[in-house]
Amino acid sequence: MRIETVEALEALYGTPNLASTAKVADRVTPEYRRLIEASPFMVLATVGPEGLDASPRGDAHGLVRLPDDRTLLLPDRRGNNRVDSLRNIVRDPRVGLLFLIPGSGTTLRVNGRAHLSVAPELLASFAIDGAAPRSVVVITVEELFFQCARAVVRAGLWDAARHAAPGSLPTPGQILAVMSQGETGGEAYDREWPARAAKTMW
Repeated sequence: MRIETVEALEALYGTPNLASTAKVADRVTPEYRRLIEASPFMVLATVGPEGLDASPRGDAHGLVRLPDDRTLLLPDRRGNNRVDSLRNIVRDPRVGLLFLIPGSGTTLRVNGRAHLSVAPELLASFAIDGAAPRSVVVITVEELFFQCARAVVRAGLWDAARHAAPGSLPTPGQILAVMSQGETGGEAYDREWPARAAKTMW
C-alpha cells in the first residue's frame, strides 16, 4: 500500500513534539554558529531542470564564512569541473545543506536560496596557497535546525571498528576502468591520484 496524501502521512506519523519544532530558526543563532564553525564537511543539495543533485563539500580551513546571521559564504574549491550544483543554482536558487561534525552525533540542516559570486575581492579573500576559488556560493538562510543524533548513532559513523577495511571496496580506478571499458582509470589512475590531488587540492 502506498502513502499518497499528506493527510495519510500525518495520520501515520502523528504530530511532531515541541523539541522537533522549537529548534527551527530563521537565522544563524550563536549556538548554531558554533556547530557550523566546527564542521569541516557538508552535503550541498540543489535542484534543476535535469533533476536533483547532492554534492559533498569539505575544507580544513573553515568550510563556510558567516558575514552575518543570515548569510553563508561557501567557496567552490577545485573538483571534477562537472559543476552540477552550480549549474542548478544558476537556474534554481533553492538549496539544502547538511553539516556533519566529526565525533558528534548532531548534524545541522540549512535551507535557503543561493547565488554565485565572482567578485574579485571576495574570491581573493578565500585564496589558499595562492589559489582562489573560481566562484563563491552565497547562501541566504531561510531556516536551520539541528537533527538529533539517531541516524549517526545507528550508522556508527565515527566508530573506527565499523570503518571499511582497506582493500574491501572497489577503487575509483577500478570503477572507471569498468565504466569506460578500459579507456581510462585502472591501476595507474589509483597510483597517480594522491600526487595529482595534492597539487590541485585548492
